[in-house]
Amino acid sequence: MPDVYTHGHTASVLRSHTWRTAENSAGYLLPSLQPGVDLLDVGCGPGTITLDLAQRVAPGGVLGIDASPEVIERAEAARIAARAANVRFAVGDVYALELDDASYDVVHAHQVLQHLRNPIAALGELRRVLRPDGLLAVRDSDYDSFTWAPANPLLDRWNELYHQVTARNDADANAGRHLLGWVRAAGLRDVTVTSSSWTFADAEGRAWWGGLWADRCADSGFAHQAVDYGFADVAELAAIADAWRAWADEPDGFFMVPHVEVLARP
Repeated sequence: MPDVYTHGHTASVLRSHTWRTAENSAGYLLPSLQPGVDLLDVGCGPGTITLDLAQRVAPGGVLGIDASPEVIERAEAARIAARAANVRFAVGDVYALELDDASYDVVHAHQVLQHLRNPIAALGELRRVLRPDGLLAVRDSDYDSFTWAPANPLLDRWNELYHQVTARNDADANAGRHLLGWVRAAGLRDVTVTSSSWTFADAEGRAWWGGLWADRCADSGFAHQAVDYGFADVAELAAIADAWRAWADEPDGFFMVPHVEVLARP
């Protein structure tokens, strides 16, 4: 069966994806980049990280792929606006890349493996297109490790519900803790593991993060799937959305999103 993307590509989701940059989402990779390397960005979404990485490897060629034609159209529009001549975007299947063996120096995937039914198979395909001295870079969050204050049972319920939906999609919301094992199972051996986090603890950050998830509880793949699967109804999701807005208004509100990062070579 095909993978089901838990978030979908509604406006509330794309608002988050377009916020991402190389600095806030791929900082662990940046010291390893140099001009002239060829880079593949898998699950590129609207392309903001891709375009940032492309500036660092130019004149090397960069390809961003995503399973969604709609989001690739947005990425291509961003590429044209940025006049990024060394970048191209295409629809692609992470399990069956239409690329030659050993064709890229760097393969990058940010928050992709957590949405896949078979992340080890996907990593094997990414390994296939890496050059013998190439570098794989993957980063994923771990929803059971999310931390917030003040406590609110409705936010607890949000996290529980997210796990229910992803489990129904045969995906793993706690992918971060498994990255090392998955990468090794895919045949990569020279592995370095680090971690970093996104933190939302000021008024602007809380308003953005809380508003984002409040909107996702109303209209996103997560919300629609939660209802369709019978895990929640619209009234419960509305109550969770209100809890997100209340959290955003808390002067002492804090939220941390931990990520695990892996750099590996064949």
